[in-house]
Amino acid sequence: MAIDPIPKYRVYAKGVSLKIGQVARRGGVNLQTIRYYEREGLLPKPPRLASGYRTFPDTAADRVRFIKRAQELGFSLAEIRELLYLGRDAGAQEIRDRAKAKVADIEQKIRALREMKSALNKLAERCPGRGPLSDCPILEAMGAKGVLV
Repeated sequence: MAIDPIPKYRVYAKGVSLKIGQVARRGGVNLQTIRYYEREGLLPKPPRLASGYRTFPDTAADRVRFIKRAQELGFSLAEIRELLYLGRDAGAQEIRDRAKAKVADIEQKIRALREMKSALNKLAERCPGRGPLSDCPILEAMGAKGVLV
């Protein structure tokens, strides 16, 4: 039960059981996301009431917010699952190493994106933007094998 039912304040009693819709709202996701996280093992399967409703602990919304924030930082769901598992018994060094590895991965993606941007800019510069399509090398370059530019 909510101590303060005004959603703006987000004040709730600890230890309460939540229905799936409440977890979704508090976690900032939709119902399908909660079900997906359950299937993927990111959220433990909650017990069900006799009525069939799932009853999640209030900590489930915190976990959903953790998952969403980790995704925003570039972690895949598989990596997030590992982080959740590691969080139980890993040391700070292991978690730091994972974060540093993610930074290296992001830096590699940035380099690849810059290369793609450069190649596309070069192709766009060679296309006059008018006249017959045969005068514009963009589609031809995309269909060619090998390096674009």
